[in-house]
This record gives sequence, C-alpha cells and structure tokens, in this order.
Amino acid sequence: MTTAMGAALRRIQIGSALSAFGNGFTVPFLFVYVARVRDLGAATAGTCLAAFAVAALIVLPFTGRVIDRRGPLPVVVVGSIAAALGSFGLGLAGTAPTVLAGCALMGAGIAVIQPALATMIVRCSTRLGRSRAFATQFFLSNLGLGLGGMIGGLLVDEDRAGSFVLLFSIEALMFLVLGVVVGTTRLPGGTGEHSPAGPAGTPVPADAGGGLRDILAHRAMLLLCVLGFVMFFAVYGQFEAGLAAYAVEVTRVSATTLGFALAANTAAIVAAQYAVLRWVERRRRSRVIALVGVIWTVAWLAAGLSGLVPHAQAVAVGLLISTYALFGLGEALLSPTVAPLVADLAPAGRIGRYNAAFALVKQLALAVGPAFGGLLAAAGWYAPYLVIMVVCSVAVSALALLLGRHLTAVQDRPALGRGIAASSPGPVPASVPASADGAERTVTRVV
Repeated sequence: MTTAMGAALRRIQIGSALSAFGNGFTVPFLFVYVARVRDLGAATAGTCLAAFAVAALIVLPFTGRVIDRRGPLPVVVVGSIAAALGSFGLGLAGTAPTVLAGCALMGAGIAVIQPALATMIVRCSTRLGRSRAFATQFFLSNLGLGLGGMIGGLLVDEDRAGSFVLLFSIEALMFLVLGVVVGTTRLPGGTGEHSPAGPAGTPVPADAGGGLRDILAHRAMLLLCVLGFVMFFAVYGQFEAGLAAYAVEVTRVSATTLGFALAANTAAIVAAQYAVLRWVERRRRSRVIALVGVIWTVAWLAAGLSGLVPHAQAVAVGLLISTYALFGLGEALLSPTVAPLVADLAPAGRIGRYNAAFALVKQLALAVGPAFGGLLAAAGWYAPYLVIMVVCSVAVSALALLLGRHLTAVQDRPALGRGIAASSPGPVPASVPASADGAERTVTRVV
C-alpha cells in the first residue's frame, strides 16, 4: 500500500470512528427521549425507529449509481450534512411530525454514508489488505459507539430535556466532522479491479449496466445478498426487539443487566477483532461465514436456556451475557469477510452500486427483523421465535457453503492471490477456479 493510500485510509477510518462516537451519544436513548422526555408515547417512538429504515430504503436505490458517476466524496459530504441536520432537528423537535422528519433525514444521511465509505475503503486498499482495512473500520466504529454511549449515559438526565439537546448537538457536530475529514481526503485514482479502466485498458462507463437486473443475474452476488438478509434479520434485527423482549419477559433480567449484555457484545468485538484477523485472512471466506452461523446457533441456544432457569438468576444472566458476547464474536469474524467480498465481486466501475445494493439488503432486514421479533414477543410466542432464530442461524452456515461453490479461488481465499501475483508478471485474472475440476464459476475480469 502506498503512503498516499495509507494516509487516505486512516482519514476515512478516523472520520468513521468519530461519527460512530457521536452516534453512540443518542442511540441508546432515542426511544426514551421520544416516548418520555418529549411525551409523545411509545407508538411514536416505535414509528421513529421505522422512519430510519424507510428513509434508507427510499434513498439507497439511487445512491450506488451516484457514487459510481460522481465519486463517493460528494455523497459522504451530502450524507453527513443531512445526518447532522436531522440529528440537530431531533434535539429541538417537540411534536410527532418534527421528530419523524428529523429521524427520516438522519436515517437517509446515514444510509448514503455507509456505501460511500465502503467504496472509499476499497479505493484506498489492495485486495490483500482489504480485510484488515474493513476490520479496522469496524473495530474503531464499535469502540467509538461504545465510548459515546458510555459518556452519553453520564450526561443524560431524563428530567432535563436540555441534556438531550446537548447529546443530539454533539452527534450533529460529529457528523459534520466526518464530512470535513473524509470530504477533504484525496483518493487515489483507483486500485486493482476497481480502477477506472476495465480489461485491456478499456474505459468502463459508470452507467454501463450494473443495475438491479445485472446484480440479480450475478449468482454469487445474489447469494451473498440473500445470506446478508438472513444474517442481519437473525441477529442485528433482533437486538432492539425480540431478543430484548425475551431477556426482560422470559429470562427476567433488569434493564441494567440488559445494558451489561449489550456492553459485552461491544467488548467481544473490540477484544476479538484483531485476535481473529490473521486467522480469518488465511481461511476461505465462505467457511468463516459458515462458522459464524454455528457460533450464532450456539448463542441462540444459550438465550433459550437462559429462559429455562429463571430461578437460578446468576446462571440465567451468565447465559444471556454469553449470548450477546457470542454474537459479538461472530460480528468480529464477519467484518473482515463480507464487505471485502462485496468489493471483490463488483465489476470495474460498479463498486458503488454493489455496496449500495448490499446496504439496501441490510436495511430491509433491519426493517423486517425488529417488526417480526416484536410481533412474536407481543403475542408471547417465544418458543417459536427461538426456533426460527436457530433455523436462520443454521441457514447462514448452509448459504455460506453454497456461496463458496460460486466463488473463484481468489475471491474465496484472497491470500492465494499473493502467490499467483508473485508468479505472474501480468494482471491476475479473478476467475482462478475454486474447484479441482478447473471449471470457472464467474465471468473473468482483470484485477
């Protein structure tokens, strides 16, 4: 990695961490703020959470094409300004319409920032260094989110609306800092398979193909999107709804204990991220994702057991905290795996659209997941709920192994590219066969 690429990557990661730090000031307290501090009720607070997802679903279909045509920098700047305005507006809002407008604006801003940052990381990293780059971003973002939540908890006072105005103002400021830090970054012209030129130096127009139809026709990317939906639905989409309800109603833990469990999730990510990184870099991505499915299956079984021993409170609490920690371990394994794989599957000139498509799948899962978990929890159907979550976790492993059959050897195990590149003076084709029969599984492209 060149010095310029390394400097740009550090600026991107620092900006991302600072915005996560600001986000941590408000995320744990948004429901309480809307429902109690502004006295708008639980229904409005729940609608606010849905507004984030709806806004993201509206803007993401257009985001990828804009990134590929105009570049990720202006998208990050516009997204940061929108998120800052939405956050600051939330702090001043006092009615349901203004609160919903603030949530929608902030949700739209955050939604477009994510694929733009991912595209910038791809531009500033090589294939072999991409896993580490995304893992570092995930580590710093979770560290920032945790620190922000901890400091926000010390500043917030439910009896003083002004304390919440302060939290939202800090968050808005951090979004603006992200826009300045990242928006003034000088990106390299392109690296490897995502340079402006395609095979044989032929320019690849940013609007040539790459639409939804082309992504749906790309079997490996389609499988990755289905896999991503199941992953986000079964874990990320349950933190604030189904799993939290199960912990409080069935395991019968206090809100404070639930806070410790969430802290355990962040702690597991921070502690494990670099410990597992070198191991992950030497393994097949499809096998790593399959292992995550196994870990999450164990996590959901531990959650189920925690509800069977409510009288042994120490054991129940330990099992519940273990559930959140195991989810964190799985997240640490995924961060250097999934996002780089999206980048490696994207054809030249279309990385923005592929990142936006995967972000759209994530938002769909985050919209459906909490609603599904909340409905089952409201009906008291906790046993079927746990069975479904276990099945989804097993499905993650099965889908990951199926995905591996549609990846090339280098896509599935990027470390192989090091040896290939060393023995070849020319460009490395991405279609090195993943199986012994030598059959290509994807369209050849120069990297």
